Amino acid sequence: MREIDRATGQSKRVVVIGGGPSGLTAGYELADAEIPVTVLEKHSIVGGIARTESYKGFLFDMGGHRFFSKSEVVNEFWDKLLSDRFLIRPRQSRIYYRRRFYDYPLRALNAFRNLGLIESCLIMLSCLWWKAFPYKQENTFEEWVTNRFGRRLFKMFFESYTEKVWGIGCSELSADWAAQRIKGLSLKTAVLTALGKKDKGIKTLIESFKYPEKGPGMMWEEVASRIVSKGSDVCLSSNVTRINRIGSLIESVEVLSERSEDCDSHDGSHFISSMPLSELVLKMNPPAPENVRCAAERLRYRDFLTVCLIVDKPHVFSDNWIYIHDSNVKVGRIQNYKNWSPKMVPVEGKSSLGLEYFCNEGDSTWSMADDELVELAKQEMESLGLLEVEHVIDGCVFRVEKSYPVYDATYREHVRVLREFVQEFDNLQTIGRNGLHRYNNQDHAMLTGIIAARNVINDSQEDVWSVNEDKQYHEEVSDDESQSEPQFTATNSMRPSTGEVGSLRTEEKWTTEIRDDGRDVCSPRS
Repeated sequence: MREIDRATGQSKRVVVIGGGPSGLTAGYELADAEIPVTVLEKHSIVGGIARTESYKGFLFDMGGHRFFSKSEVVNEFWDKLLSDRFLIRPRQSRIYYRRRFYDYPLRALNAFRNLGLIESCLIMLSCLWWKAFPYKQENTFEEWVTNRFGRRLFKMFFESYTEKVWGIGCSELSADWAAQRIKGLSLKTAVLTALGKKDKGIKTLIESFKYPEKGPGMMWEEVASRIVSKGSDVCLSSNVTRINRIGSLIESVEVLSERSEDCDSHDGSHFISSMPLSELVLKMNPPAPENVRCAAERLRYRDFLTVCLIVDKPHVFSDNWIYIHDSNVKVGRIQNYKNWSPKMVPVEGKSSLGLEYFCNEGDSTWSMADDELVELAKQEMESLGLLEVEHVIDGCVFRVEKSYPVYDATYREHVRVLREFVQEFDNLQTIGRNGLHRYNNQDHAMLTGIIAARNVINDSQEDVWSVNEDKQYHEEVSDDESQSEPQFTATNSMRPSTGEVGSLRTEEKWTTEIRDDGRDVCSPRS
């Protein structure tokens, strides 16, 4: 029997735009509740930024997605679908700076040897100076970091890499991003961590994580399969071109697919969107008001591409990933997929690497031919001293658009205008990183999908925007800090056990580690 919408008296049918973690999680919850759902994904594979790409049997993770969450709901979801195909992987990462490798997280002896006594003393003096004479206001990333670490450490470990990642100066990047991504991190905590000691109330950094044996896309392919097995649809290569609206309701979405030259129309009683917030608004028909469209056009995103190299060596380096804090090369981070999972590399005696280049769609890096990018990656690996060119036997390129919502000086006002506009629609919810223009992690994105689905199932109005609003995350937590987890009942609908959306938040502190996908202090992503 189909669920009936209380407001309209019509059968519920949901259209979900986007087949990434948030959209597929929402789709799964709805299909599990026997509400028909159609998930529309513009790419040929599911997973969004958390997809697994392939080339000649080699598998590539678009960003490095560790499966780690303090949310029991998310962990149960993962284990239910993929429990027997998770690997437990040790984490190892380093920072490459001035032709030296720094352990990450910092270790005292390694850092001291690399920096030397004089430089270490100068860093401490700089920190003390800026503690005594800080910026009065912290509007920018530069001001926020300098006040906490001093100008010298900001210049060494924050400025060049952050600007490489975001493509804008640290004086243009909002302090909101620092507050969300590295809140709780202090020089005191970093020093104590480096010395192998703990700041009061801080637990140790996680040293291992779960990882699907064939990459993160394995999880989302399984979720899509479960949705289809329950009688609903997951439509690939389906690009939403228009969102038709009438009054305070979304009526239908039009989709251009590879199967047809004509647009298909999908109507529904409810719509859930994880597509970029700006695209959603700009594809409205009739068009949104001028001020809303203006805000959408000014919202900025950062893109990236991964150059994947197949290497004729069984071992290249021991890290899962390395951050490249070197302005002489364009690459920002290097993944070693074999160290994530041996099953990512199908040929014995070979390895595969992913060099991540942060760029903007249409710029010179994004527009380079694939063979030129592969050659660039080979040359940069050799210049870094990590690999000789002749060991690279093949390569390919994967581009990922609108990967990171940019927190520039004006983003907050633009998001406010767009949020107020989309919340006027009674049957539309936006979810996920791009749907909220918030730098959420994979598990946060999943929680927004769960809330949106429960709102449809239960005819409720929980606030999706409240997930991760407290700007805290979860690799280290206070010993005396309560573990506030999403609380759900054991019913089929998995309704929140309280009426507060805050019950879905994870109350955590951060220090030097922040992301479930492998990206740390100065880096973005997913």
